[in-house]
Amino acid sequence: MNTLAIDIGGTKFSIAAFEGDRMTRRESRATDREGGRDWMLGQIAAIAEAWRREAAFDVCGIGFGGPVDFDAQRVALSTHVGGWQDFALSEWVEHSIGLTAVMDNDANVGALGEAVHGAGRGARPLFYLQISTGIGGGIIVDDRIYRGADSYAGEIGHLTIRPDGPECLCGARGCFERLCCGLWLERDHGRPAKELMRDPTFVERYVVDVALGLKTAIMLLNPARVVVGGGIGKAGEALLGPLRREMGRQITAWSRARIDIVPAALGDDSVLYGALALARQAQGL
Repeated sequence: MNTLAIDIGGTKFSIAAFEGDRMTRRESRATDREGGRDWMLGQIAAIAEAWRREAAFDVCGIGFGGPVDFDAQRVALSTHVGGWQDFALSEWVEHSIGLTAVMDNDANVGALGEAVHGAGRGARPLFYLQISTGIGGGIIVDDRIYRGADSYAGEIGHLTIRPDGPECLCGARGCFERLCCGLWLERDHGRPAKELMRDPTFVERYVVDVALGLKTAIMLLNPARVVVGGGIGKAGEALLGPLRREMGRQITAWSRARIDIVPAALGDDSVLYGALALARQAQGL
């Protein structure tokens, strides 16, 4: 089966072609915020059409960087790029590209990618923490995404970790995402997150808030493993070493909860491989 995989994030989008489980082509482009949704859809359609001249696709899987109504296959909204509210993205792919499509939130899709193809193989339940432009979480139980009653399970980015903290784009104060995501780190500290992660003094302070958010998932779900992905997750041990130590201080000792925290094995491709797995599951494969 040939699959088109799409990852739509806050600062870039990526698209890949798969033959079976093998990625054969991949392209990423920075997001044009002023162009908004229509610009990005035009880019995606043009790439897909160019690739289809060489090989046909059977199905499309999509990870979208914002809340998704999975049952309705509609984007709820994006807090980072305008024009996506209540948009039927899967339907657009079917009409504009001619492929049956299935979509989910990018953290859910990244979780599935790491569970099936990456660092989460054999670890169930699995919790995937995506720290990137925003922050999201994905829960994998028995090789399936756990979505909750209304598709919003795993939205860890909007837990309140500092009630007196600054206002988040969602309207609440002190959200995990507001304090720890790449967008706000750069705005608050005047340096890109990639640079901040190379400063051990900053990281020691930063992981206190990351641990406050992640502790909730560990105490509630007791996952066998936590996989950390997204752009900030690529800092690797410079981030995860201090984070494990801070988790050891914050986790209630009597709980004996596991602190098995590892980096995403697939790097920037977690969501693309998850889109592949999502599409295959939708086809009953």
